[in-house]
Amino acid sequence: MTMNFFRGVMGGQPAGPPPTGAETIHKLCDRVASSTLLEDRRDAVRALKSLSKKYRFEVGTQAMDHLVHILQTDRSDSEILGYALDTLYNIICNDEEEEQDESEDENAQKQEEDLGVLFTDKFLGDSENVTLLLTLLEEFDFHVRWPGVKLLTALLKNQCNQVQGVILVSPMGVSRLMDLLADSREVIRNDGLLLLQQLTKGNAAIQKIVAFENAFERLLDIITEEGSSDGGIVVEDCLLLLVNLLKNNSSNQNFFKEGSYIQRMKPWFEVGDDNSGWSAQKVTNLHLMLQLVRVMVSPVNSPGATSSCQKSMYQCGLLQQLCTILMATGVPADILTETINTVSEVIRGSQINQDYFASVNAPSNPPRPAIVVLLMSMVNERQPFVLRCAVLYCFQCFLYKNQKGQGEIVATLLPSTIDANSISAGQLLCGGLFSADSLSNWCAAVALAHALQDNLTQKEQLLRVQLATSLGKPPVSLLQQCTNILSQGDKINRRGSKVQTRVGLLMLLCTWISNCPIAVTHFLHNQENVPFLTGQISENLGEDERLVQGLCALLLGICIYFNDNSLENYTKEKLKQLIEKRIGKENFVEKLGFVTKHELYSRAAQKPQPVFPSPEQMLFDHEFTKLVKELEGVITKAVHKTSEEEKKEEEVKKTLEQHDSIVIQYKDLIRDQDSQIQELREQVSTLSLNSEQMQNQITQQQSQIQQHKDQYNILKLKLAKDSQGLSSSQGEGAHVNGLHSEELSQLREQVDELRRQHTLQHTQLSDKDSLINTLRCEAAAAQTAEGGAGGSDNTELLREVESLRSRVQAQCAEISQLQTERQELIRRGEAASSAPASSSESSADTDKVSELESRLAAQTTETERLKEECLGLREGRAGLEQQLASAQSTVAIEQTEKTKLQQEVQESKKEQDDLLMLLADQDQKILTLKQRLKDLGETIDEDEEDELDARDHFGEDDDDEEEEDEENND
Repeated sequence: MTMNFFRGVMGGQPAGPPPTGAETIHKLCDRVASSTLLEDRRDAVRALKSLSKKYRFEVGTQAMDHLVHILQTDRSDSEILGYALDTLYNIICNDEEEEQDESEDENAQKQEEDLGVLFTDKFLGDSENVTLLLTLLEEFDFHVRWPGVKLLTALLKNQCNQVQGVILVSPMGVSRLMDLLADSREVIRNDGLLLLQQLTKGNAAIQKIVAFENAFERLLDIITEEGSSDGGIVVEDCLLLLVNLLKNNSSNQNFFKEGSYIQRMKPWFEVGDDNSGWSAQKVTNLHLMLQLVRVMVSPVNSPGATSSCQKSMYQCGLLQQLCTILMATGVPADILTETINTVSEVIRGSQINQDYFASVNAPSNPPRPAIVVLLMSMVNERQPFVLRCAVLYCFQCFLYKNQKGQGEIVATLLPSTIDANSISAGQLLCGGLFSADSLSNWCAAVALAHALQDNLTQKEQLLRVQLATSLGKPPVSLLQQCTNILSQGDKINRRGSKVQTRVGLLMLLCTWISNCPIAVTHFLHNQENVPFLTGQISENLGEDERLVQGLCALLLGICIYFNDNSLENYTKEKLKQLIEKRIGKENFVEKLGFVTKHELYSRAAQKPQPVFPSPEQMLFDHEFTKLVKELEGVITKAVHKTSEEEKKEEEVKKTLEQHDSIVIQYKDLIRDQDSQIQELREQVSTLSLNSEQMQNQITQQQSQIQQHKDQYNILKLKLAKDSQGLSSSQGEGAHVNGLHSEELSQLREQVDELRRQHTLQHTQLSDKDSLINTLRCEAAAAQTAEGGAGGSDNTELLREVESLRSRVQAQCAEISQLQTERQELIRRGEAASSAPASSSESSADTDKVSELESRLAAQTTETERLKEECLGLREGRAGLEQQLASAQSTVAIEQTEKTKLQQEVQESKKEQDDLLMLLADQDQKILTLKQRLKDLGETIDEDEEDELDARDHFGEDDDDEEEEDEENND
């Protein structure tokens, strides 16, 4: 039926044998290349797509160029573009072919993979093809964008580096691919995630570009939308992409931390108490999430970046959440193992995190520290091997650069702190150290060695530990028990694991006595230890025992190098003589080299985490490899040195110690000087700040002074104008004084009618006397200061006041007379009442009294009005005083300016006189020259003579104007 369809596409054919696949594909390619109708080309490309899986090689070799041409020319038709992209994907991709060929042999599968690489290389022969593909990804049509994403992903799988290089130099290449994450169609978004996974593999530059294209924000949003750890395969793809972006990329790690994305990881680990629903996908997701945390705090990162991330994880509560999972029940074994490894690296080298981990308790009754619970798993041979390795790693990270934690562990072994009712970490370590399980022996020995790492105090404290061996026998020290087990190999030769136990104990002893002369003395004090070591080194044992021989040589070399010669039988020189006699120096050095030449040594030296394929290969510890690397060379030199060389070396050491003491003194001196310099710098900065403030104040004051100068110049100009209007202002002042004179005349007329009582009049007179005295003083001062028209006005005012006073006194005399008459009339009235008189006299007296009373009432009313007028007069006087003060200040300022102007006029006049003298001299010279010219017979134009005359006339006018100015000024 398929061939009938192709016959329909290709046109009718005569009956005969059907064409082969290669012939059909050739005809379809011709049709794609030659057809002018878009429908014909589309049908041909659709047919090639249907044949591309079955006839992959034929379509790839014949049609690839035509398909690329279709992508270039038929951009307007999304359907034909989709067919072309699908066809290219089918011939390049290997995934489907691998699924179909599962039943075939490996050679066929390898051939198919080579075919995909072959066609990929052909497609990438022109780098513009990748650029064209990136351009097509901008098309929103689903039938174009989706196959384009799949095709680019297939190209990256086959030739990742080459495609990465093209995309990296393509403008906006990575940005176009990042847009796929924002596509609303989940199929394209999910395939875009797969594309970005392939794109970011092993290319730090592309990883940085993708990160700065807001990839972290988008990926974390997708993870949240999909349900975090409960999500599906999409969450897994996002996490894989995040791991690609962050692993071994310090720039992206810093960007992830600075963007506060670590805080967004905490909700991922909120698994809750109900841990029954652990699907396979959830386990995978959570495993990747833990890996992502470990990427941020990996020991291979820079210490500063790791420390910063550890601090952020503690502050946001991520470490607390991980510890919750660690102590939870029902967690799958692989998740628990990875969580332990993650917690290990989060606390490694961070004192705050280590202190928090030490405070975590397991939810048991009674509560036990998490460290104790983990150590119980480590020394339990029934636990999985990977889990026991993870616990050992966690314990090592807890003690890494943690002297406080080391002291707490060693303290649980000391006699004064042992609690018989509870299990401690030290008891578990001792139990594992001497148990029947060789793996427990090795793990406990390594764990205890980490409690002593770079800590001289704890090495000395551990010498105090005493162990009870059996009833009736005295206790022995922990150091002695370890050496006893080593020397009695038959007692630990259980289950054929003798080597692992002895290696663990030898690593513990080497770590213990290195850099600790007291421990070396304790070790050498046992008379059996040195013969045992020399016997082990000198024997010719098998391959399995060579490592033990090397470690015994290392232990003996440490006894030589760190020996303080406190034991006469085992001084440095005697131990070296013993080696030379029983072993031989060259043989000793050769046996010492067995340690670093062991195949498992280099594997353990690569990274701190103990990762071993099987328990039998668990022989070396990472920190111990550092110790071996440090001591191997110095031990070799120490063995070959003579006594004289050692003496010289000791002298050099003493000299160096003295030098070090001197250096320390100088360091202290420099430190003090640094602190003083810092204080002086702070003072200088303070003074500089004060200087800047003072400078700003000076600048402000200078600006204010400049403003005052400008205001002064403006006032000077105004004063010049005011001087012109001074005469008019004086005339106005005289007018005002005239008005006040009228008021005073009215007051005099009113005072003429005043009749008041004698007591009130005297009070008013005293007030007026004080007012008159004040006016006299002010008038005298005004006359001396002003001396002009204002002085004459005040004098006139005083005269009027004096006349007013005299008239008031006259009125007072008249009032007193009237009062006397009134008293007399009253007396007469009283006499009349006592002695009757004639009716005519009585009526006359009554009329006179009524008249006097009416006059007195009128005078009282007039007195009240006069009081009001006096108040008005006082207010007017105050106003006049203000005007007088203002006028005085104005006159003083004008007088000063007048003096200055007169000086300037005098200087200008002098300059003008000098100029006139010069002009006169010039005129005289000109006249003399004119006369000479005339004498010589030269003619002079009349215009020139007029000009000279005009100049002379102008000079005369200037003189006249100057004289007038002087007169005006005077």
